Amino acid sequence: MSASDQSDSTIPATLPLRNDLIGEEPYGAPQLDVPVCLNVNENPYPPDPKVVAAIAERVAAIAPTLNRYPDREHIELRQAFSDYLARESGVRLKVEQLWGANGSNEIMLQLFQAFGGPGRIALGADPTYSMYPEYARDTFTTWQLVHRNEDFTLDVDATIEAIQDVKPSMVVLTSPNNPTGTSLPIDDLEQILAVCEQVPVTGANEGVHPVVVVDEAYIEFRDPDVPTALPLIDSHANLAVSRTMSKAFAFAGARVGYVAASQGIIDCLRIVRMPYHLSAITQAAALAAFDHTDEQLARVAHLRETRQQTAQWLESLQYKGESIKVAPSASNFLLFGGCFDNRQRIFDELLNRGVLIRVVGPDGWLRVCMGTDEEMARFREALAEVLPIVEQTE
Repeated sequence: MSASDQSDSTIPATLPLRNDLIGEEPYGAPQLDVPVCLNVNENPYPPDPKVVAAIAERVAAIAPTLNRYPDREHIELRQAFSDYLARESGVRLKVEQLWGANGSNEIMLQLFQAFGGPGRIALGADPTYSMYPEYARDTFTTWQLVHRNEDFTLDVDATIEAIQDVKPSMVVLTSPNNPTGTSLPIDDLEQILAVCEQVPVTGANEGVHPVVVVDEAYIEFRDPDVPTALPLIDSHANLAVSRTMSKAFAFAGARVGYVAASQGIIDCLRIVRMPYHLSAITQAAALAAFDHTDEQLARVAHLRETRQQTAQWLESLQYKGESIKVAPSASNFLLFGGCFDNRQRIFDELLNRGVLIRVVGPDGWLRVCMGTDEEMARFREALAEVLPIVEQTE
């Protein structure tokens, strides 16, 4: 792309921006000051006052030491991850099998930094989280996709065929999947792991096999019969399971994510991590939140019920004589529609009424995350008002 192609950008054409970044836009969902924000899959309930007080106490205790660097190995926090996972999933992992970072976004970037790179391929399943190709771009990793089934479940046969064909260094799967909410059956994951333990990696030494990354950012919202991949870690050295405190734990503003894997994978991430990447304040705040796990997760069951009730309500609606579809979801959001020939117009009309959702996923679909009872009531009221208007004007 020539310098003249940057004429509409605020970036001066005289700056030596990487050629592959010219024309790119920063990632991010709209951040708008509207009454009802249901677009970024946050937990809508603020931390309990006890948690707020505990965070303030923990931060105050370490404040006099802020002239010193934090524990770059964040051992105490990694032990807290271990204790939490043992309680939440019944899986006890050693500190050496856990690693934290500034949100699961940084965890994923570190995975791409460690296992991707020039000449390497990362494979995902479309539709999926829209940041994955940006991690690949930023690490000069080739990003390839295999399409999911029509119901958004993983096409296991097509995925295995793609793994054997392209020989990726990474296979990135998401459970529950964003933006669809689809969970990944353990049997399907075990098939993928078995194949990856035999397949070579393009651009790597002989005897090297792909790493399978399962992104479980929304796993706490799952129904009781939906599994986590954590029990497979000890028997599969090429498996990494990414988690976050942002969603169910109501801690999005603190930016704390973590990954569970073999010690070998963790040591690979330690090579690419920035020095002292987790601030002392971040570590203190996270420890305070784990001290009050019950309070932090208190609204998860209610949000799960809200998801189920909202799905039933959406399925009762029609648009142009066709029933609205709702993708089965194990997360705190719903992908709905499947029949919207002008989803942007529906989004705009909702926004005009103070309700912000997300235009994401395949054409014809929209995504809404679960809010408070009052926010969801306003969403239902606005959508019921908008759909007939859009129908009548097209």
